[in-house]
Amino acid sequence: MTEDIAARKAELRKQLRAMRREHAASLPKEVSALVFNRPPRPVLEMVPEDAVIGLYRADPGEAPAFGFTKFFYENGHTVALPRITKIKEPMRFHEHTDPYEESDLVAGPLGLRQPSGDLPEMVPDVLFMPLVGFTENGDRLGQGGGFYDRWLAAHPDTIAIGMAWDEQQVDDLPVEEHDMPLTAIITPTRILGPF
Repeated sequence: MTEDIAARKAELRKQLRAMRREHAASLPKEVSALVFNRPPRPVLEMVPEDAVIGLYRADPGEAPAFGFTKFFYENGHTVALPRITKIKEPMRFHEHTDPYEESDLVAGPLGLRQPSGDLPEMVPDVLFMPLVGFTENGDRLGQGGGFYDRWLAAHPDTIAIGMAWDEQQVDDLPVEEHDMPLTAIITPTRILGPF
């Protein structure tokens, strides 16, 4: 049974990643500059005043988080990005001190730029995270490495908000015990949740 779920998730990831890349590539640059530019008011109402905000540096095709990063930084929040040192070790978050030039980022083991290990480690109160797929009920399909699920399991009080394109919604997803729930999901046109 678990092998069937793993195979189904792998196939869904393949299909949804391809769709996500095609959709993002098809957007005119004028539109791309506007989507996810700043968090909508209902989402801001979920964010405590002095919250540490965890964000991500988007891969091609992922919902862009750059606008949110700048917004929270400019509004006085401490911003943190994930840092991975080894595939089998837990993901950690370190302060992101330069969202404009990204001079504080270094190459990571998965080909993503991430904060230098010299920067302070942070525990986000609110975590915005990328998704591969989601349902209307808030089920999510992640990248498959389990980094976010393990981090959220270790930090259950975190407000976890997924960011995705509308096209990434599916009718249902296989959900396993280790798949951690989200508080809400944001797309360019909607907010689903809080769940």
